[in-house]
Amino acid sequence: MGGGKLSRREREKLRQRQDMLAVAIELFSNNGYHNVSMHKIAQEAEFAIGTLYKFFKNKEDLYRSIITEQADIFHETLTRALEEGNEEIDKLRNYVQVKGAVFMDNVSVIRLYFAETRGASFNIKAGLTKEIREDYEGIIQQLAQIFEAGIQKKRFQHIADPYHLALSLDSLSNTFLYLWLEAPKQHPYPDDPDTILNILCKGLVVEP
Repeated sequence: MGGGKLSRREREKLRQRQDMLAVAIELFSNNGYHNVSMHKIAQEAEFAIGTLYKFFKNKEDLYRSIITEQADIFHETLTRALEEGNEEIDKLRNYVQVKGAVFMDNVSVIRLYFAETRGASFNIKAGLTKEIREDYEGIIQQLAQIFEAGIQKKRFQHIADPYHLALSLDSLSNTFLYLWLEAPKQHPYPDDPDTILNILCKGLVVEP
């Protein structure tokens, strides 16, 4: 069918798949991945087990689909955020704000991933597929290019390699998000992105 428009049957299949994924996320998050069967997912989603297996060959395939699609959302959203704004500092602010928003909007999948991938909260790339690692590296490179542009324009001081600055900002924002995940009331994610950026951008040592 030309023009990229989905047929009614294709739209229905897409809706069914999303319904199955949504139920799986809820069940995995509430009960743990290993405590949920494909039969339970089919039952809660109100589909025949055979229908579920038409979309996903097994539970591992379903889980990978959840994580991969979530990673795609992160990558596309952060890529757009880094492309918006004219000034480099505005792009960095967009990154910090949008990263927090998309993280919190998809917290069920985040919790599921961290629960099933031990240590992932300390290494964002742990356990990810090659494609997801490449997407992550693409975001870091995009951040590094922004830092490099700011340095060349004399808007940022050349205190470190742009790639290392990108990794530092990524790690800082991750730390704030992990704190929020563990104790949202005690450690709210900052509304003002400069709260995070200033840790990197402002000098710590007071000159005598």
